[in-house]
Amino acid sequence: MKNSLILHGTSCNPNSFWQPSIKKFLESNGYEVKVPALPDTDVPDLNKWLPVALDFDFNKETIIIGHSAGTPTTLSVLENIDTPIHKAILVAAYSKKKGDNDNSLILQEKYNWGKIKKNVEDLIIINSSDDPWGCNTEEGLEIFNHLGGTLIIRDGEGHMGSDSFKQPYTQFPLLEKLLEVKYSRSSIDGSDKK
Repeated sequence: MKNSLILHGTSCNPNSFWQPSIKKFLESNGYEVKVPALPDTDVPDLNKWLPVALDFDFNKETIIIGHSAGTPTTLSVLENIDTPIHKAILVAAYSKKKGDNDNSLILQEKYNWGKIKKNVEDLIIINSSDDPWGCNTEEGLEIFNHLGGTLIIRDGEGHMGSDSFKQPYTQFPLLEKLLEVKYSRSSIDGSDKK
């Protein structure tokens, strides 16, 4: 069954930024889509967010999309599931505390990078060079260095959705294009050749 889980970020909800348009896009392509309202969004806490995110029917056709605080949540989901999924896309990705005042409740102290990598066939990390919250090129590269996948650095795209920085980002054409791409590791590395 083709399904998708979209995880919003701090101080957001299922109707924030590009989430509604991506939900509609996925549904038009035959996906059953869940965009849960995560609790206490102003201070994301993995102990509260992870149980909500794990309440999902993960399978080999599942796509998870996380934005901002939804990205470390996605990493935690991938570490805690028993079924490998098709694709995870991390938008404004980060996996470590970015400063003394940063909320670290959404982060794990350490990640089992090997298990995370094993549980996702296609990983895409998208960061911007000028992210005002520090979810920038270096953060994307940090995750990429642990997991590989595809790292996309956008120039001047900010947080790809932020009320504070007046970035409505109601449409996300790049994300739609990435969701249209259908390939597998075996087709890339040639292991499916006869």
